Amino acid sequence: MISFIRGYVADSTESSVILEAGGIGYEIFMTGTAIEKAVRESGEILVHTYFHVREDAMQLYGFLSRDDLQVFRLLLGVNGIGPKAALGILAGLTADELRFAVLSDDVKTLSRAPGIGKKTAQKLILELKDKLNAEEAFELKLAHVQEEAGSEAAAADGSREAVEALVALGYSSTQALQAVRKVSGIPADDVEGILKAALKNL
Repeated sequence: MISFIRGYVADSTESSVILEAGGIGYEIFMTGTAIEKAVRESGEILVHTYFHVREDAMQLYGFLSRDDLQVFRLLLGVNGIGPKAALGILAGLTADELRFAVLSDDVKTLSRAPGIGKKTAQKLILELKDKLNAEEAFELKLAHVQEEAGSEAAAADGSREAVEALVALGYSSTQALQAVRKVSGIPADDVEGILKAALKNL
């Protein structure tokens, strides 16, 4: 029913974010890592959502990538796994780790996820193995590695430019590097923002 929401993080709790979109605040349940990432974003974010309806509640579960949402839906297809349990699994394992663990019959890795014992891990392998494809799993993993490398490179570029600018202003490279390293909560490609924040640290 609601496939995604684009908006600003207005607030957060231990298990959810309140995303403001069109004057409405939506409570969206997410993993701890996703909440931290969403809260760090200063601008608008897009959250892929799963709308769960039961007799006594209507809840939104959210993911920062479509891949995580698809894996979440896969997990819901496993007998006895509800939305909270599925979210718990994705809090303990990435989508890539989950796919490879299922494909390689890795009960130990699956048991690392909160609330997942040996029996449930075996059930996950049994019910999900036919729905996953090894070639596709490798392609997705490769795409994620390249994405991460790209964002790390952007972060490195933004920080490097800020350090160079501070050195040009007369600060030593050590002072500049230390000041830039203390900067947090500013997008990696916002060189001007990093520079202003770094100057406050000097």
